[in-house]
Amino acid sequence: MCGIIGYVGERPALPLILSGLKRLEYRGYDSVGIALLGEEEICVVKNKGRIRDFELDLADLNFPSFCGIGHTRWATHGIPSRENAHPHLDCAGGIALVHNGIIENYRSLRLCLSEDGHVFRSETDSEVIVHLLEGEGTPLERLVKAVGKLKGSFALCILFKEDPGAIYGVRMSSPLILGVGNGENFLASDVPAFLQNTNRVVFIEDGEIVRVTRSGWEIFDFEGRKKSGSSVVTIPWDPVSAEKGGYKHFMLKEIHEQPQVFEDTLAGRVNLLEGQVYFEELQEFPIDFERVVIVACGTACHAGMLGRIFLEKFARIPTEVDYASEFRYRDPLVDSKTLVLSISQSGETADTLAAVSLAREKGCRVVSVCNVLGSSLTRISDWVLYTRAGVEISVASTKAFLCQMAVLLLFAIYLGQHRGCLGKEETRRLLEELVTLPRLIRDILEREEDICKLAKKFYLFRNFLYLGRGVLFPLALEGALKLKEISYIHAEGLSAGEMKHGPIALVEPDLATFVLVGQDVVRSKIIGNMEEIKARQGKIIALCCFGDQEVAEQADEVIYIPRVTECLLPFLAIVPMQLFAYYVALEKGCDIDQPRNLAKSVTVE
Repeated sequence: MCGIIGYVGERPALPLILSGLKRLEYRGYDSVGIALLGEEEICVVKNKGRIRDFELDLADLNFPSFCGIGHTRWATHGIPSRENAHPHLDCAGGIALVHNGIIENYRSLRLCLSEDGHVFRSETDSEVIVHLLEGEGTPLERLVKAVGKLKGSFALCILFKEDPGAIYGVRMSSPLILGVGNGENFLASDVPAFLQNTNRVVFIEDGEIVRVTRSGWEIFDFEGRKKSGSSVVTIPWDPVSAEKGGYKHFMLKEIHEQPQVFEDTLAGRVNLLEGQVYFEELQEFPIDFERVVIVACGTACHAGMLGRIFLEKFARIPTEVDYASEFRYRDPLVDSKTLVLSISQSGETADTLAAVSLAREKGCRVVSVCNVLGSSLTRISDWVLYTRAGVEISVASTKAFLCQMAVLLLFAIYLGQHRGCLGKEETRRLLEELVTLPRLIRDILEREEDICKLAKKFYLFRNFLYLGRGVLFPLALEGALKLKEISYIHAEGLSAGEMKHGPIALVEPDLATFVLVGQDVVRSKIIGNMEEIKARQGKIIALCCFGDQEVAEQADEVIYIPRVTECLLPFLAIVPMQLFAYYVALEKGCDIDQPRNLAKSVTVE
């Protein structure tokens, strides 16, 4: 959602704030703004639109400052406009504030503040916070008083004219990270915002207030009591990994990074000689639970659907998959015998965090699959399995999904071994094939031009169906999601077995169907679906294994992938589907890395 960056140090603040905002563009936004703290006043510049246009508003700005905050806004309350853009000022112009999150009780607060004479300039929920900070007392005292009145989620960066050379940060259920430099410090929503300058961070916890100066920081709780013990963590990412590296878009770069991150995810976890899977992270991990409940959102949930298949096949554990947004609002029947497995690339997904909190209240043990060291999800989980995908910038997830699938498969094998469901020889054969997948993915990427040509034939279609069964059904959902996310084409993923139960009514010549065909017992059923579609003059793109002539005869176009064990097909099938979505969006001229209305990390409901 919204992106926050704050800087205080020895260098001019404006260039560093703009640089940080550009690196947060992947989060999605519709407006942008900055506030600079000078010797006697606060300067605010903001507008709707992109950062590249906003820079024109700053062309003539001459305001020396070594302390400032910036914000990219994704509209929740109020339309995208200059007035609704952040930062917001108090009535006297002595306090500037940026906010990521949602204030649930802002209407009642706004009414009370208006009755007290405060003048509001925007329609946002965020503006109530800056007005709550007006009054008597030190900045910290006023912050303590204000946060006690707020309900909802909020990460805040605040400048007080009376406290020059300091930035205040506040966190509650929205991400906020302190970047520790030499003679300078940063506050941001995410590490890439300041990764060019430092990879040393302190993770601000829920219920904490931080005062940051160029020489250090102090952390307080919501009662104003000073806290100690916050440790500095070194993030093992390099700045180059957050750059495009010569690719036209981050999404394409991240698709091409998949063989490497796949290898990184397997490293140290697979022993071919012994036929074993190891997870150093799973210290004192129990195996006495009776079932697994997987909670996730979007792409991560599709990975979770594959995780269910893996867990039931290899570990023989009853497993359910639930959208985190549904799990958290019912009374799920889970207890201490239930293992909750949560999945989130960022570790900051609001619904997933709430689902895990609910599970913990009910006595569940929690293991999480996550990509971001020290994120909120990792700190409330009992065990964490990191995906090692590195920085993922594009809103449409690609390499993180592949790594999630890999970790879930390894976890299922690990449990299968410890529960006595898998022998060494069976495991060894599976692992030996698994470690060949990066090479096979590279082979698929070398045929990228074929996918590009295919996209040119289909980019004008307005409707797509994606069909799959077994391990390829979650891939059908994910393929459809990728297409709709970045090309804005209506696409629907379905279990092919459901085709006759209604969706076949949609088939006509201007409907394209992307059919995923495996090699299992339902292969003949899928071919039957293809025959039904052809009989109704629908267009078919088939994805199948090399040499499958029977499928080729039914399809208008064919994408071939290497033959592997059925449970490993998703690792190969997803790559051409990602490339197809990318090149369709490219032909349509869409904003691929920052599709409209979407954000990388959904940190509010």
